[in-house]
Amino acid sequence: MPSTALAGIRVLDLSRILAAPLATQLLADLGAEVIKVERPGTGDDSRTYGPPFADGPDGARTDTAAFYLSCNRNKRSVTVNHATAAGQELIRTLASRSDVLVENFRAGTLAKYGLDHESLRELNPRLVYLSVTGFGQTGPYARRPGYDGIFQAMSGMMSVSGHPEEPMKVGVSMVDILTGLYASTAVLAALRHRDATGEGQFIDLSLLDCGLASLSHFAMNYLVSGEVPVRRGNGGYGGIPSQAFMCKDEPLFLVAGNDKQFAAFCAAADRTDLLQDPRFATTSARISHREEILPVLEAILRTRARDEWLAVLDEHDVPAGPFNEMPEVFDDPQIQHRGMLVEVEDPVSGRLPLLANPIRFTATPVEGYAPPPALGEHTAEVLSRLAGVTPDQLSQLRGLGVV
Repeated sequence: MPSTALAGIRVLDLSRILAAPLATQLLADLGAEVIKVERPGTGDDSRTYGPPFADGPDGARTDTAAFYLSCNRNKRSVTVNHATAAGQELIRTLASRSDVLVENFRAGTLAKYGLDHESLRELNPRLVYLSVTGFGQTGPYARRPGYDGIFQAMSGMMSVSGHPEEPMKVGVSMVDILTGLYASTAVLAALRHRDATGEGQFIDLSLLDCGLASLSHFAMNYLVSGEVPVRRGNGGYGGIPSQAFMCKDEPLFLVAGNDKQFAAFCAAADRTDLLQDPRFATTSARISHREEILPVLEAILRTRARDEWLAVLDEHDVPAGPFNEMPEVFDDPQIQHRGMLVEVEDPVSGRLPLLANPIRFTATPVEGYAPPPALGEHTAEVLSRLAGVTPDQLSQLRGLGVV
């Protein structure tokens, strides 16, 4: 039995920045051998996306950005210049011996170098080829560049985020992250198909598409009703209450998503009289009378301190939680119990903290965490093992700027 879920799968990773590297990091966490191909000298653009930069063991700042460290663990870094004929041949050789290739160049770019799917499938018909682009391989915007904020704006995500008077970008690069998750799922499905049929395939994944798909019930509500969603700040679209409330001292987030939970909240607040009001007695009624009930709830929550509310709500099995800043997140006993923070030995920065993979397997647990690789750290080993490059040949290739 394999010790990891994707043992024996090799991924050739030609991607950079965030969405596609997140996908390949997830595949690496699950046990795939991920070979990250980077430009000689500069590497992945995200290596310099700082500050902050990691500190070395002596406390001096390194030139490795935390951004890069967030999405490149468990990989092997190889430098190859794909703009050279020799570099293209090396990548073709690596692709012929890989199960998956992931790239996020602008649509049509790699075809100029003979590294597109149609070219590589002739060498390796079993290859699963994933292309992550801003707008996809087809359509009037296919050749446009783009970044996460643009896709949050264009997909409608910003239209439903923020306060009524101001659309708001989600703080993290949410479209990139969601695209990374869609990408890893797509690769796994394509590998399943490959194993059943012997044939690889091309996966065309667009950040704009993924951003729109992530609107889920917001988009469906609009498609069914024709009503444009209203931005509600920290308020939700589900049951009432489902939003942030200010307590006597600090805010909390409270959700009573059904009638049973609302009744429990009323009991916790000693306000069971609200259940007798036909405007508030059912989930549908509370949604219809949102503007009437919210001031009542706001006044109730302001009567006690946050921690007092959290304790009594927990006793009554009402979903609620505090607003945590980052120090509080990592101090939370549940987060600590779940092992969501791991540390690895890193030759550049010493002890490097990393976010753990949240997937918990029983048979093939995610246990090994290797630090994100230094630029070209594994060039000699990988090219020797998979492309038969000798030390003398490697020296010549370096002299020519190929690796």
